[in-house]
Amino acid sequence: MPARLFVAVELGGEDRRALVAWAREAVAADRALRGVAADSVHLTLAFLGDCPVEEIGPLGAVVEELAGWPAPPLSTGGALWLSPRRPHVLSVAVADEEGALAALHATLWDALEELGYERETRRFRPHLTVARVRHGWTPATVALPPTPALELDVRGVALMRSWLGEGAPRYEALVRAEFGAES
Repeated sequence: MPARLFVAVELGGEDRRALVAWAREAVAADRALRGVAADSVHLTLAFLGDCPVEEIGPLGAVVEELAGWPAPPLSTGGALWLSPRRPHVLSVAVADEEGALAALHATLWDALEELGYERETRRFRPHLTVARVRHGWTPATVALPPTPALELDVRGVALMRSWLGEGAPRYEALVRAEFGAES
């Protein structure tokens, strides 16, 4: 059975809780949206999809190589609908003013390509998912309150496994690498 894998930047709990509280308030009246749990808020660097479980070890080694990487100074931007024409996810944009996250993203993909993974062709758009549109529903087009202005507490990078099934996806960190001091 394959494992659905991705690599993500993990955030501190206070940031995750603040973003979930904002989403709860922002979409409270819209039954088409369901908020995500605070434990599920992360910044995806690379979605790998269904992978053989034998690849978890080599992928974990790639993540471990990122231990000590300088913590990228990141902050929240505005609300961001993905995909804007047919929204299925409400997220909060992440600002990477110094380009440190973009450099981490590129370094990660260089290592993933060495393992045979094909680099994503779409533009990297850092964001934090805070609510999902229920299958078959359309969200109301209402104005959203301003997102919380946060200097994000980025903790490290993790190889994550996504468990799909009944209800919301569940995420399990398989391998973690902590960041060093901010760049």
